Amino acid sequence: MLKQKTIAFLGAGNMAEAMISGMIQTEKVPANQIIVTNKCNYDRLNILEDKYGVRTAPITELPYKEIDFLILAMKPKGAEETLSTIKDLLPSNQVVISVLAGITTSFMEERLNTGQEVIRVMPNTSSMIQESATAMSLGTYTNEDNADAVNELLECMGEVYVIEEDQMDIFTGIAGSGPAYFYYLMEQMENVGKVSGMNDKMARKIAAQTVYGAAKMIMEKEEAPAELIDNIVSPNGTTAAGLDALKKHNGGEAITQAINNAAKRSKEISKELDGVLVPS
Repeated sequence: MLKQKTIAFLGAGNMAEAMISGMIQTEKVPANQIIVTNKCNYDRLNILEDKYGVRTAPITELPYKEIDFLILAMKPKGAEETLSTIKDLLPSNQVVISVLAGITTSFMEERLNTGQEVIRVMPNTSSMIQESATAMSLGTYTNEDNADAVNELLECMGEVYVIEEDQMDIFTGIAGSGPAYFYYLMEQMENVGKVSGMNDKMARKIAAQTVYGAAKMIMEKEEAPAELIDNIVSPNGTTAAGLDALKKHNGGEAITQAINNAAKRSKEISKELDGVLVPS
């Protein structure tokens, strides 16, 4: 299905590149059917063209009638201007996909022509290695065939979860921003290893393998996290001492606050945009 589709990215930042990388590596989307543009950073476009073999074009020369899926991947604050600019250029059967935090399906539908199909998605940067946890919420007018095709497209980047849009903010807090929490954890593990005299590259690999192994256990076993913790902990042992320190220093609360703060910010972005924009 995807080999016949043309996909365009409005925006060429890290998330766009991560998604492009996932698509190219799975070979489900030919590179010459991916088009990338941005407002004015032509050096960035040249880098992506050389690295992945995708097509690039100035935003004023994008072949809208050729495009099946148009992915909004610019900064959220640029969404209003972009939607206003492209509104009358889009074929009625084209699907507009937002990967932007806070940009809802209703936000897009209110600023595009009636009946335009829109989908809101939230991938993470693990798309680059086909290991993203990606959420997908459908707009009012999106038909089943296009929803299935977009789901297949997102599966090029990892696992896809179709969720109600009112769950998208908390999904953003857990999965959209989640990789950064684990990178932060691994950075602390690496630093402790270095302070104790361990080679920094070895400490990094040890931390990464430990997190990877724990994640794989969760994915492959039926036990809940609490059960897996019980399998490790022995009374007055090393793991018990480590967990006691996490509890003493509110490690669990820190994780909860990180997720809730990210989710809250996603909601704030939506409200900020709706508050300053002129209704169509």
